[in-house]
Order: sequence, then structure tokens, then C-alpha cells
Amino acid sequence: MNIKIQSKSSVPIYEQIKGQIKEQILAKELTEGDPLPSIRSLARDLAISVITTKRAYEELEKEGLIYSVAGKGFYVDSPDTNYLAEKRVQGLEEQLETVLQHCKEAGLDREEVKDMVDILWEE
Repeated sequence: MNIKIQSKSSVPIYEQIKGQIKEQILAKELTEGDPLPSIRSLARDLAISVITTKRAYEELEKEGLIYSVAGKGFYVDSPDTNYLAEKRVQGLEEQLETVLQHCKEAGLDREEVKDMVDILWEE
């Protein structure tokens, strides 16, 4: 499992871990039954607090993405990928609403925004 922490990011470390594991599950890089590193092992590998790693795993467990087996560790669950994909789209829509509001405040019209999206999409 590959997780990269950006220490200068405004996103809390536990959310970075949670987000990256979630993305790996959605991309099917991690599949049902795959074991995750132990909380201590991941904390050691990332040079972070065990509490931070524990919080990321707890949140993933609450979302039904992973489950724990007492004395054995954490494993990837069989999540409803359609639901997760819908949640992802919903989050993107919220971000897009914010961006569009900034565009309007900057005085851009619809065509200018579309042109900007087209240019950025091609990059």
C-alpha cells in the first residue's frame, strides 16, 4: 500500500491517509479481504502518531470501507462502490459550486468559464 503524506498540506494527516486508502479501494487497487498494515506499522512507516493512524482507520471503518478482526488487524471490506462513487461526485459538485461562485465574483461569463475548462481538460 502506497501512502504519501504532505506535511505542508492544510488537510489533516488522518484525512490524507483516509482519502488515499479510500481512493485505492475505489480504484480496486485494494480489494475485499486485503489486509491493511497494522496501526503501529503504518504510523512507523509514515513517521506519524499512532493516534493519527488509528483515527484514519476508525473513520474508514465507520464508512464501511474496512473492518477489524480482534487480534488480527484491519481488512478491506466489500463496500458499495456505486454509493462511494456517488458520494465522490457529490463532493466534486460542491467543489465546483464554490469554483463557479469565484468565477462569477471575478466577472467571468459562462463562455469564458467553459473555455477555461476546455483548455484545462486538455492538459
